[in-house]
Amino acid sequence: MTLKEKAKIMDKEALERALKRIAHEIIEKNKGSGDIAIVGIRNRGEHLARRMVSMMQEISGAEVPLGVLDITLYRDDLTDLAQQPIVHETKIDFDISAKHIILVDDVLYTGRTIRCALDELIDFGRPKSIQLAVLIDRGHRELPIRADYVGKNIPTSDTEVVEVRLKECDKKDEVILAEKQE
Repeated sequence: MTLKEKAKIMDKEALERALKRIAHEIIEKNKGSGDIAIVGIRNRGEHLARRMVSMMQEISGAEVPLGVLDITLYRDDLTDLAQQPIVHETKIDFDISAKHIILVDDVLYTGRTIRCALDELIDFGRPKSIQLAVLIDRGHRELPIRADYVGKNIPTSDTEVVEVRLKECDKKDEVILAEKQE
């Protein structure tokens, strides 16, 4: 399957503005950053989470713990992915029990990735709350999951793909809407 680019949804500046707005909203909703911890879902959610932590620390002046989840072994389609899936490290080196955990991902689609992340996160303890921040919400939910913080809502068809490109792994920051080509 190949992709044909249809439109640029966000450029570098729009992506940065969306992340800053989300960082401000998180601090406002949680009345500061004292009980907050950010957990990014590998791969792009991790990079977005790192950026948000930096922004939140700049805004509030307080340290914000950062964790990273690799949900590979929690996926319900694990056997469809590959015979030998590549598993990366999950790293949460703080107690989540007394924290408001902000789970961060790049695109919210069916909700299945978030369900896997919730399953894994609960294995680390029982946080005060779990909130979800996503850069893009494209609809098409298969599970009753919604984001608390959204950079941009993009209505899409099932034949379209939202591709988030980040400088950490793709050499540039942008969000693209593409069409699947058979």
